[in-house]
Amino acid sequence: MEESKRKHPREYMLMAIEAMKQSKQEARDDHPSPLVGAGLVFPDGEVEIAHRGELREGDHAEYTLMDKKNRHQPLDGCWLFATLEPCSPGSRNAPKIPCSERIVNARIAKVWFGEEDLALKDDFGGVAFLKKNHIEVEQFDSDLVKEIKQINKAFDGWALWKRNHRVEEEAQAPGLLYQQALNTNIDSLSDEALQLYLQKTGLKMEYKSPEFYQELLESDLLETNKATQALVPTGNAILLFGKSPRNKYPQASVKAKVYYGTGESDVQSFDDAMVFIPDQVEAWVKKVIPESFDRSSFTREKVPFFPPVVIREAIVNAIVHRDYTIDGAKIQLEIYPDKIIVKSPGLPVYPNSLDKLRKFTAKSYSRNKKLTLVFNRMGLMEEAEFGMDTYREMRDKYKLPLPIITYDEPDLIVTFPRSAEAVRSLDTTEVLSQLNDEELAGLDWIKLQGETTSKAYAAHFNYSDKKAQRQLANLKANGFVSLSGRGRGVIYRYLNRDEE
Repeated sequence: MEESKRKHPREYMLMAIEAMKQSKQEARDDHPSPLVGAGLVFPDGEVEIAHRGELREGDHAEYTLMDKKNRHQPLDGCWLFATLEPCSPGSRNAPKIPCSERIVNARIAKVWFGEEDLALKDDFGGVAFLKKNHIEVEQFDSDLVKEIKQINKAFDGWALWKRNHRVEEEAQAPGLLYQQALNTNIDSLSDEALQLYLQKTGLKMEYKSPEFYQELLESDLLETNKATQALVPTGNAILLFGKSPRNKYPQASVKAKVYYGTGESDVQSFDDAMVFIPDQVEAWVKKVIPESFDRSSFTREKVPFFPPVVIREAIVNAIVHRDYTIDGAKIQLEIYPDKIIVKSPGLPVYPNSLDKLRKFTAKSYSRNKKLTLVFNRMGLMEEAEFGMDTYREMRDKYKLPLPIITYDEPDLIVTFPRSAEAVRSLDTTEVLSQLNDEELAGLDWIKLQGETTSKAYAAHFNYSDKKAQRQLANLKANGFVSLSGRGRGVIYRYLNRDEE
């Protein structure tokens, strides 16, 4: 049995999504059931599909697949695709066995999951358990995750409500931002920031009404002082809505600097409540970017006007994803004539990684869930995906190179080159100097696709077959792609030179 008989993982993701649409709602009145589909792929390429409640009401899709349909089959080396994160240890009452534990016991080789199970007490608890037990885990493609979330909108809404109303101590998110911000009170919050929150979220309640404060309490943005019964902000509330967030968290700032083509520079510090910062940064960027061209070495043709919306999104993602426990480390924005740099303290957290960021495949996960939730509800960001969609569109939508993502402790660094010349100047190995502008654009495209054929490459760029083959041969000669197959079936696969 050869693993090569298996198809591309996306095909099995689509099968699982089709299966989830057949899920049966449980006969209960208290809350909706999730729609879940699962697929088991054997090493020989055979596929078995199941959905929630297929054989018995309430049975999980993974349980139906492994224990009902394939109880006497060896599952060693199989792939498993599930549209919902497998349930974790502690999430089911004894003697029921959680799906993640069943997967480990079955010796499944690799698991792909769709969306996070928001009803679980531990964020990505099922995924973490699989990883801990040496099972490789990946998430579905981001567009499919969005489709799954749309299908499960009713269940996810209930699960978020349950999270906000959970009273068990272990369900409370850990960390200093989720705790009461000492020596602060309700007057430490900005009226303007809170009113903006009401306006942007569309909540139908009066400012400072009991309903409004109850909303903030249930969102873990306020707590009740046990001794005085007074309302007090959590660290998240101070960051989001505080009059002076840096009084409590000196690292809560965005430092910006522009280097003009004349040799002069200008600095700006954004220290307000974080709900104000995206608009403030965008307004500043619109003012300084047109003046940041280096007229001595760059022309408007070589260095395009950079879209402020991209910088805004990079800053938003830095705000919600950064590590606020790193004292003294601030978000930094640097604008140069040939490049724009955004530095954010801290590496991404599991299941994301630096490599996934570099490949633009990072998923919806943030270490700061309350910041992300508020920004989402206010429409300041669509999804917590590190701006992957925007970054992937740099070539086609803005005619700009893909951003370059690196890490220099303690900062995650996203560099936006403003020209092909800038891309080559940023390459310390000087290998990119062997590529012309068209080949650099081709390399970006292959990075996003993962792999291509000469025919597909030629069709995308409207090149002749000979030109496409010549460019691909140069990319291979310089170590950017590898070859597999023969004749017309040759596949060019992207080689990640930055992978650690």
